[in-house]
Amino acid sequence: MTSLLGLGALRRLPVESRPLIRPGTVPAGIVHIGLGAFFRAHQAVYTEAALAAAGGDWGIVGVAPRSTSVVEALASQDQLYSVTSLSANDAQTRVVGALAASHVAALDPARVVALLADPAIRVVTLTVTEKGYRLDPATGRLLSDQALDADLAGDRPPTTVPGMLVQGLLARARADAGPIAIVSCDNLPANGRRVQGMLDAAFARAGHDDTWVRANVRCPGTMVDRIVPASTSATLSLAAAALGVVDQVALSGEPYMQWVIEDDFPGGRPAWEAAGAVLTSDAGPWERLKLRSLNGVHSAMAYLGALAGRSTIAEAFEMPGLAEAMRLFVAEDVAPSFTPPAGVSVVSYGASVLSRFANPAILHRTTQIAMDGSQKLPQRVLETISDRRSAGAVPRWGALVVAAWMRYCRGVADDGSTLGLDDPLADTIRAAIKAAPATPEGLAGALFGLTAVFPPSLAQDEVVRSLVVEWLTEFEKHGVESTLAGVS
Repeated sequence: MTSLLGLGALRRLPVESRPLIRPGTVPAGIVHIGLGAFFRAHQAVYTEAALAAAGGDWGIVGVAPRSTSVVEALASQDQLYSVTSLSANDAQTRVVGALAASHVAALDPARVVALLADPAIRVVTLTVTEKGYRLDPATGRLLSDQALDADLAGDRPPTTVPGMLVQGLLARARADAGPIAIVSCDNLPANGRRVQGMLDAAFARAGHDDTWVRANVRCPGTMVDRIVPASTSATLSLAAAALGVVDQVALSGEPYMQWVIEDDFPGGRPAWEAAGAVLTSDAGPWERLKLRSLNGVHSAMAYLGALAGRSTIAEAFEMPGLAEAMRLFVAEDVAPSFTPPAGVSVVSYGASVLSRFANPAILHRTTQIAMDGSQKLPQRVLETISDRRSAGAVPRWGALVVAAWMRYCRGVADDGSTLGLDDPLADTIRAAIKAAPATPEGLAGALFGLTAVFPPSLAQDEVVRSLVVEWLTEFEKHGVESTLAGVS
């Protein structure tokens, strides 16, 4: 019987697949909240490479908010797992040893609070998706719900991410445990400033004195980039074949990786630049570049591909006209909407993005990318449209993406098959659509009325509404695939 990945199996691994550091020997200095695939294939990989290059006590304690399956599997494997980098013609598998421990917050929230108060922990990173921050996607304001309000009142151990951070920072202040950085690695615009605003609002709502926090906590902004699809049985089989042992939580991803980090860490940090990360004073231009040129295109291809019956992004890329529509979206709407980092061409960056999306080895499901559209659309697409309208332009291709999202929200593909709507506003979206006429105008009117998604200036913009209705009408008459085939 094939053995399980763990410390005892390391000597049997191919040399090129072994961890860069000796697992279990590096003290923890980082807590990461959100123990998902992206973190394990991105920030953990960078951190391990930084430790291998420059040393330091920066092992990572991973915290899964609720799910127990990954934590249990990691525990049985001595916190080890593998990542396979996939290109069209090559696969390279390596075990990652950056995790010092992992926990489930829901099972022991007090432990998370204690970790955040531990003076050995000087950095907290997060990948909790847009909805995890409890921020209104349209306004950026802290939402109010029963769970969050209870967390901020301090009547119980925390269950929300803002609650964990607030209670942890309060405990850290009481212990005077030293400065710390709270680092969002999620696709939010100005994610550092958003996290800082979230903390300010949470402390104010709870009535806590935030003097210590203002003096000792920094929230540097970041931009992260790597395509990491959900693991399948094929992912596990690929890892087992490469390693000669079973990895229950094996991951795969594209070879490309990028991490841009604002260098504002009051308690120190790993030498991430030694691992290839870009340290900067302002991640904003990089964030906008990725959110608008990569994430916006990714979402567009997901909605359009799913509507046309394509299972993966690579399959969607093969649809006649889709790549050209995305090139026009980047060139005519995205590129003129913001100032990119010095020396970077948005159009060239967009071309490289499309090349990455065409990688047939990355089986990134369209329905996976389409999740949480109400939370993603404002940052990925609507800000581009708003900036173009402010400049007096007519954002035809941005409107195409909005129309694709709206048609996707109906829950029916062009062939009549069902599309699941996995979204925090799913019930609200369905109710709005059900109450509206079953016409392009009715669908657009219903969803433009969602103030949690569309700011009033955009929802009431007749140019934008007209463009969206035109695309919806084309989809209704011809279907997505035929509509795109006519793009020029």
